Amino acid sequence: MRSAGLVAAVMLVLSMAAPAQAAPARTSPAQQTTPKKDPATLTELRRDAEEAAKGIEAATKALVARQKEFDSSNKQLEAKLTQLRAADQELAKIRQPLSDLIEVMYQNPASRNMASMLTSSNGEASLRAMSDANQLIAGRNIVVVDATRLFQDREQLAAEAQELRATKLLQEAQLTFEIDTLRKQSQKTVKSLTTALAKLGVKRGGGACDPTRVVLAEEYANGLLPTNVLCPLPFKGEELRADAAIAFADLNLAYKKRFGQPLCVVDSYRSLRDQQIVYYQRPGLAAIPGRSNHGLGLAIDFCGPIRVYKSTEFVWLEQNGKRFGWIHPDWAYVSPFEPWHWEYDPKIGSLL
Repeated sequence: MRSAGLVAAVMLVLSMAAPAQAAPARTSPAQQTTPKKDPATLTELRRDAEEAAKGIEAATKALVARQKEFDSSNKQLEAKLTQLRAADQELAKIRQPLSDLIEVMYQNPASRNMASMLTSSNGEASLRAMSDANQLIAGRNIVVVDATRLFQDREQLAAEAQELRATKLLQEAQLTFEIDTLRKQSQKTVKSLTTALAKLGVKRGGGACDPTRVVLAEEYANGLLPTNVLCPLPFKGEELRADAAIAFADLNLAYKKRFGQPLCVVDSYRSLRDQQIVYYQRPGLAAIPGRSNHGLGLAIDFCGPIRVYKSTEFVWLEQNGKRFGWIHPDWAYVSPFEPWHWEYDPKIGSLL
């Protein structure tokens, strides 16, 4: 019969060839959602689009963070595998002399017969043979213990690696699905918003009326906003930043419902060149070029009865404008006195 050491080595090799069982992946709890009412106004549509855009940004950051965590775990796993390879090399050093000894014993049939060792007249040869046998048994035991420990380490590392990969794939799939859902929701909301604005006579492609692109407008200097970040109003040549234009559209609907006619606008966004012209034509009545809210696409000059201080229309706008994010700034009550000048406040608008 072959030695127990050789059998153990064969069993170890066969065991290592068996695939490691996959560890169950941890699953994150499903995100709780509550039914939402359909938006009733353009401002609510704008808010939904902005919330979806923020959700996409947050989910994308979470995905990047998870990927960084996985990269860190991969480094830890690689360190463990490096330790395991070192253990393999140490084990090979132990196995080699035992393998050589076993080969010699099999090549010499007499060395496998313990009885001949005990009855041999050559005492020295018998002692040497018994010493070799004891060394073989002790070495075999060491190999078996080390092999068992090594196999257990391999099993644990394989399970950890499989769990890590499964968890990563699951989390990435969940976050990717969430991002895709939010993106579709945002696109649907912006499309509904664009359609609603088109019905009111506001038409411009390229995402100029997309409230999620307001951040692009903030990157440009006062009076230097490009056309693709300015949303047209239903008045020829007039335009505002997307969030201000959407709020104005809701304000205009409320005004028309109250007075039976739309608001009248004579001025809105001004380029830096236009602001310079107004500044020199109306000294003391226009802001310094580069400092006007007109140049940010956040101000309007009304025409019609609103220009008359304390008129019914002016008072109505005072009482209701803030509900849509529009205010009459304090300075416009005194110096210079401009009852026609109204501004959109993004901070107020973001709370609507």
